[in-house]
Amino acid sequence: MNRLKIAVYAICKNEEKFIPRWVKSMSAADEIFVTDTGSEDNSVTLLKNYGVNVSEIKLKEWRFDEARNISLSFVPEDYDICVCTDLDEVFSKGWRKELERVWIKGVTTRVKYNYIWSFKKNGESDVSFLLEKIHSRHGFKWIHPVHEVLEYSGDIPDSYAICNGITLSHYPDSSKSRAQYLKLLELSVKESPEDDRNMHYLGREYMYYGRYDDCIETLKKHLMLKTADWLDERAASMRYIARSYKSKGDNYNASRWYYRAIAEAPYLREGYVEAALLAFEEGNWEKVYSLIVEALKIKIKPISYINEGFCWDSTIFDIGSIAAYYMGLKEKAIKLIKEAIKLSPDDERLKQNYKIFTSE
Repeated sequence: MNRLKIAVYAICKNEEKFIPRWVKSMSAADEIFVTDTGSEDNSVTLLKNYGVNVSEIKLKEWRFDEARNISLSFVPEDYDICVCTDLDEVFSKGWRKELERVWIKGVTTRVKYNYIWSFKKNGESDVSFLLEKIHSRHGFKWIHPVHEVLEYSGDIPDSYAICNGITLSHYPDSSKSRAQYLKLLELSVKESPEDDRNMHYLGREYMYYGRYDDCIETLKKHLMLKTADWLDERAASMRYIARSYKSKGDNYNASRWYYRAIAEAPYLREGYVEAALLAFEEGNWEKVYSLIVEALKIKIKPISYINEGFCWDSTIFDIGSIAAYYMGLKEKAIKLIKEAIKLSPDDERLKQNYKIFTSE
């Protein structure tokens, strides 16, 4: 059996502090190809010193899809598998062996694997989902100016393999600006107005920028698209609409949209918890408690980028315990605060609340 030829490829700009760790993580590949898009630090020299195949380009107008397609073009055509990563990401050990185990030459076109987008302060995984940036050398191109995805047009059927033995972890540089994202998302929606995914992302980005009316308008458009049929993402759009109304001081419509999110995806914690947080701010303890009780019935955290970390940490038990306390449900308040402390053992406020709940 012929050994698979595997290439890692990436784009780079001013990533010198990540390079040693990244190259070590990717070193199981037969070769590593990096396309530098204008670094002003020591990235290019450092990569070359590590034996990386480096190409340097300049784009007149920045687009992630164009940059990645150029990067892919530098991978020789005799490679079997292309692995696209960013320099702030790290593979789990043994990733190549796991990849070769699931890949069937002539059948598999791409692989889905675990991606940890963010971590909690204690180092545990927070938001994680399946990623699919490992693909066959031929038949693929990147599309969309930002939040780019792979589009397949090969000769054989597009066939996924799922590999739970591979985990890619993300350790982003929080100092880097994402200011270009909004402009690129607006361009993406202009180019593909029926693409539900980017319409959702654009609405979310407007929310991040505090453009709440634009967020509401855009996400309502998302919900009207025929292809917007993933309930988890639809519910997320509804929650972002609710957040925007809340930020505008319209708690009535915020509450309405949170309940719509719950109805859309009742199997997700997020709608319940965000509605409970709104009720908490209003001091509506009965509503808080009832929503938390429903949220806690959901025990399994889905593997999805839709997840919100605060729905799976001490927050849910914290606000539930306070609501129970004010309702006179002392035993339930104590039970909930104990769970909150288990998840946040260094939180002095939680410990103080426990003393208050148990002192009467």
